[in-house]
Amino acid sequence: MQRHADKTATGLGFAVILMGWPQTMPAQEADAAVLFDILRLSEVVEIMREEGLETATETGEGFFGGSVPADWTEAIERIYDADRMEQQVQLAMAQATDDLDLGPIVAFFISGPGAGFIELEIAARRAMLDDEVEQMAKEAAAMAMAEKTPLYEQVRRFVEVNDLIETNVAAGMNSSYAFSLGLMDGGALEGEVTEEDVLRDIWAQEPELRAATEEWLYSFLVMAYGPAAPDDLETYIAFSASPAGRAANRAVFDAFDDVFDGISFALGRTASQFLSSQPL
Repeated sequence: MQRHADKTATGLGFAVILMGWPQTMPAQEADAAVLFDILRLSEVVEIMREEGLETATETGEGFFGGSVPADWTEAIERIYDADRMEQQVQLAMAQATDDLDLGPIVAFFISGPGAGFIELEIAARRAMLDDEVEQMAKEAAAMAMAEKTPLYEQVRRFVEVNDLIETNVAAGMNSSYAFSLGLMDGGALEGEVTEEDVLRDIWAQEPELRAATEEWLYSFLVMAYGPAAPDDLETYIAFSASPAGRAANRAVFDAFDDVFDGISFALGRTASQFLSSQPL
């Protein structure tokens, strides 16, 4: 379950979570909260916050010639408020799973190999916050791809089953579009660029985005699933291809996309305010 997901929990941990909830909580809301905790999405939000802050800082360096003012740092930290982000993802998850039968999904990730893959994915995602680790992961994935190792072949099928390239490319393009709309809304592009211009520019960058997405995904997944037993990974691939697996993956993507598109728009609008106050 990726994306930015993507995801251990034991039977005991599940019981403790349930015991901590009010007995009046609606069943579907409880299920969504269970799923949020089992997939350890609060940790995923934390990691993605760190990734986002790093990217926003680099954006600021581009705006201000390498020297980022303190008020820009304060502004992006307000946008990437950890508590608000987690609350928004929780709400989006509840909405995205409103019509789903979460029983099979919860069962897969709370026992058997499903729980172990959550741990592997989060550990790899956290490790790749380090630029040196990310570079090593890219080199290892490139070698695995060139040699067509059994692990690479399994990861390739996992990527295809979950449609990870297309969904992540679409998410990246949506994020870029939201950022540009934020710039336009803040007046930074007034009289210069239309929405059609923005879309044309984003589509022109699609091949580059696709290549970068594919490189990162394979680097991440080869690193994450390297320690896994091949039979367990086959089980994960089979689950991902099932209706329950596809529904879970879609729900996570939709929840994170909704939240991070809003963040991208806010970043664009904030950037427009800084641009209008800076000498060009």
